[in-house]
Amino acid sequence: MTLGNGKTVTFKRSKAPWIALLLLFALYFSIQITGFSIVVLIERIYQFWKIVGEMIPPNWSYLDRLWQPLFDTIKMSLLGSLLGAVCALPIAFLASSNMVKSTWLVVTSKLFLSLLRTLPTLVAALIATFIFGIGTMAGTVAIFIFTVAYVGKLLYEQIENTDLKAFEAMHSMGHSTFSAFRYAILPQILPNYISTALFCFEGNVRYAAILGYVGAGGIGLLLNESLGWRNYANVGMILLLLAVTVFCIETLSEHFRKKLM
Repeated sequence: MTLGNGKTVTFKRSKAPWIALLLLFALYFSIQITGFSIVVLIERIYQFWKIVGEMIPPNWSYLDRLWQPLFDTIKMSLLGSLLGAVCALPIAFLASSNMVKSTWLVVTSKLFLSLLRTLPTLVAALIATFIFGIGTMAGTVAIFIFTVAYVGKLLYEQIENTDLKAFEAMHSMGHSTFSAFRYAILPQILPNYISTALFCFEGNVRYAAILGYVGAGGIGLLLNESLGWRNYANVGMILLLLAVTVFCIETLSEHFRKKLM
């Protein structure tokens, strides 16, 4: 394009058409690889509504059997989240490049957290059942591993983005790295740290509900049993109780997280 003063301005061509074309190719090959069929989806979607119809009304008489497994689910979620959040703090410290000057230690800690994040919670629970046996112990270990990976990743990013002026001032006054971290960095990250741990706990309650599929205890065992017997009225009762429980936990967690902000 030539302007009035004789200068020529070149506009970059938009890459949007090429990106759209690439996405279309990716969509096509994804459909071919997965065998997805919109026709089958339309023809079989009525089965979903049929199952939902069998869940309503739920089997209220089944409620008495659910309280203890529900408490087991909440307990292993709470314990796994608490221990995981506590253990994530020192690992996040070691993974922070502005706190630790040893490059190999920082890289090793970040790699360790990355490896933990690649391990699905169900797989971790399955491995834990082979080691600790069937029950809530295995579920607690799986939730602990996930929490360490999740909280640790977010926490070391928060540490690396903190203001280091107070930290450096305390260092120059003779404080050790740990002492300066405790008094200068920890107060800055503490609200976000607790908020992240609470948010992780919310999700862990939901994850714990399906760990029963691999024998990790909790209400997931009864959910798996009811689905296996196609007793959808019982499934409806379990899902309703879980929905109410998760809603209550999320409401309390959100209240405390707003107090921290």
